[in-house]
Amino acid sequence: MSDKYYESGINRRHLLMGAGAAGMAVATAQAATPQPCSKAVEWTLDLDDPRDNLKALLKMQADLSGADVMGGFPGQVWGWVPGVGHKLLFNTYGIGCSHIEEVEQGFRFFHRELLYYLDPVSGEVLQTWDNPYNGNTYEVQHILNDPVNRFYPFSGGRFAPPYPYEVHGNDVVFRMSIFRAEEHKMPHDDYPLHTASDVYQSAELWGISGRMEEIMDPDVTSASCVTSWSRVSQWLPFMEMGEAPGIMVFHSTAYKLMGGAAELPANILKYTEANHPEYLKSPREWQGMQANESQVTETKKVIDERWQGDKPAGSVFKVDSDS
Repeated sequence: MSDKYYESGINRRHLLMGAGAAGMAVATAQAATPQPCSKAVEWTLDLDDPRDNLKALLKMQADLSGADVMGGFPGQVWGWVPGVGHKLLFNTYGIGCSHIEEVEQGFRFFHRELLYYLDPVSGEVLQTWDNPYNGNTYEVQHILNDPVNRFYPFSGGRFAPPYPYEVHGNDVVFRMSIFRAEEHKMPHDDYPLHTASDVYQSAELWGISGRMEEIMDPDVTSASCVTSWSRVSQWLPFMEMGEAPGIMVFHSTAYKLMGGAAELPANILKYTEANHPEYLKSPREWQGMQANESQVTETKKVIDERWQGDKPAGSVFKVDSDS
């Protein structure tokens, strides 16, 4: 047990972690001005120790007992065209379900997730969407990623702990910025309506926040957690925007639902129970990370199934105005 306490000020570790993959990097931002804490909390975990650091993060993202946890994340998606301006395109609501398993080398993180695109006014789950940029109507492809597994090693590899963190009063934040630039799984020449280039680029910005008094409590296996998540990416494939200039900006807040699915919005729970009930629990079988899916891989499956002719693929999501 550590004899370390905090009462005020800031204790932090700042790291710059090179990912080593094409164009990916993880970085941290500078800490805020120290603020006083209302009470002392004993540091039973040393956040500079790799295993304790990982344990703290997994208390927030999962449950150390191995039980399922669920997150719900409302948000919005904007389109941003240089020299033109921005448009609110969608509201969103996502669900993620996870559990962890400790093995000799680290922790397996079993996870699946979905994200619905919602009407910004009514909040209803969209089936079709009127594209304000080209005037066409398209069939919406929601994000249905199963699985999205991760592996947290105790040591070694690109993403080994300790992970960058900041402590501010009773709050701890693991902050990560992940940039990707890699060969696109849908080459532009073969999918000219669905991709902007042969390089897939995106950025995901994470702020994973928890409470020190929970994380440092040895009796707590699952600490409450609020995560800020932003994503910058190319146009979604179902929008069929091709090389049109512009980017997508996602902005969400994810909440660990300590009471489970009962804390989901009623319309989201009802729709999910009727259409995607498997996303209300985590995967049971470990398939590794090679089986991971994304919106790109899932949408590519739909395009390839619908487009039976030679490449390049044409429109497969446009809704006939007479239908």
